[in-house]
Amino acid sequence: MNRLIYSIDQLSKTVGHAFAWCIVILTLGTCYEVFVRYALNDPTSWAFDLSYLMYGAVFYMAGAYTLSRGGHVRADMFYRKWSERTQAKVELTLYILFFFPGILALVIAGSEYGIESMRIREVSVNSPAGMPIWPLKMMICVGAALIAVQGFAEVLRCIVCLREGTWPARLHDVEELETQMLRAHAEKAAAEQGAKAGAAQ
Repeated sequence: MNRLIYSIDQLSKTVGHAFAWCIVILTLGTCYEVFVRYALNDPTSWAFDLSYLMYGAVFYMAGAYTLSRGGHVRADMFYRKWSERTQAKVELTLYILFFFPGILALVIAGSEYGIESMRIREVSVNSPAGMPIWPLKMMICVGAALIAVQGFAEVLRCIVCLREGTWPARLHDVEELETQMLRAHAEKAAAEQGAKAGAAQ
């Protein structure tokens, strides 16, 4: 089971890292537009379209990667105080009741939306460049499907945690600062407690 979880995590990581390059393209395009607009007084007809196409691609396709790293926003004021088994029970319930119905609806609606856009070869109406936007709309269902697959991996994580009493490890390439600070605080507290126990002996 752990091997399947890590395989799905690796898929999400690969897709997320690939589409992260859209941020570089977005940044370069915006910088170029600012330069030619204000320095040369010759604005482009495509920079605006490029910016929302690249941002949209990252937004749609990096969702599964973010989920695989536990990076989506959550209200964890109480969650972090629960035992790991309790966390797994709550997460499993929420995935079944809310996550999968919602993401399935997004896959279905996104598919219809994207297929229709592809059928008419939809282009942007925001600029004379007429950049095609149907590939971006197709990413809605593809990104949602990837999130659904990663959601399946998260359900397997919950099952492993319920069996073993601890969460299986995640792949780590990035980490929130808060997580690092909490771990550093816990390590420091453990070291201080160990030092006190050693001094008492």
